[in-house]
Amino acid sequence: MKAVRFDRHGGVDVLQVIDVPQPEPGPGEVLVKVKATGINPGEAKIREGQYPATLPSGEGADLAGIVEQRGPGVTGFASGDEVIGLAG
Repeated sequence: MKAVRFDRHGGVDVLQVIDVPQPEPGPGEVLVKVKATGINPGEAKIREGQYPATLPSGEGADLAGIVEQRGPGVTGFASGDEVIGLAG
């Protein structure tokens, strides 16, 4: 699995695509196979150092994809559902 991360503040040049372990969905969560993502203005300001953040941090929380797995207690989604959302 890939993620966009940064370990210092700056422009888009500080972004790195790195390998990360695939998470397991917890209670009330779903695992989404991401097909598209975007960097919203708030994330850009965090990356630039205008808002506080713990480093390293990531970008691309706005997403669209397909539900792959449901965590315990999830009832509103099924595997294969197309979704849009905000990763938390």
